[in-house]
Amino acid sequence: MKSNKTLFLVEVAVLAALAYLLDIVSTALFSRIWAQGGSVSLAMVPVFLIAYRWGVKGGLLSGFLLGLLQFITGFAQIYHPVQGFIDYFVAFTVIGFAGLFASGVREAVKNKKTGKWIGLVIVSTFIGSLLRFLAHFYTGIVFFGSYAPKGQPVALYSLIYNGTYMLPTFIISAVVIILLFSIAPRLATVTKR
Repeated sequence: MKSNKTLFLVEVAVLAALAYLLDIVSTALFSRIWAQGGSVSLAMVPVFLIAYRWGVKGGLLSGFLLGLLQFITGFAQIYHPVQGFIDYFVAFTVIGFAGLFASGVREAVKNKKTGKWIGLVIVSTFIGSLLRFLAHFYTGIVFFGSYAPKGQPVALYSLIYNGTYMLPTFIISAVVIILLFSIAPRLATVTKR
């Protein structure tokens, strides 16, 4: 039992750090496109992996740690304390709700039901991505509305701004997870000790 707890903590910490590094690289590449934050990134992939391996608890914790790492390293773009809390702590934590589908994904991978686990991965990465998008969409309306072009509704501005990086990020994340599980199905499961 103790070794499973240790394995859980190590995997969460390592994959949260990997997610952070992936986010730094993507932000460096795309910071000129999304000046108020956001980028097309692989950062959610490690969070999704933890969510599939350990369920909601692991996914939420790794997402929270990703947001915390961005915050404490000064990498976060914070214009207001509430905006910072929502854009970093809430938005990245809720990605972990993909773990609601963890047992279904693991079982389908184990039983080689490829169509089923691919469908579950797509649905769960969409849900995690949508929840993150909603957090950014909200802060875009409330805190970044002044950036909307004159005459454009603030909600439409936030939808377009956040959608232009979140939709590709969702698609890329789902494709990468599917490729990883296709190549190495053992990544979907944890060996109990």
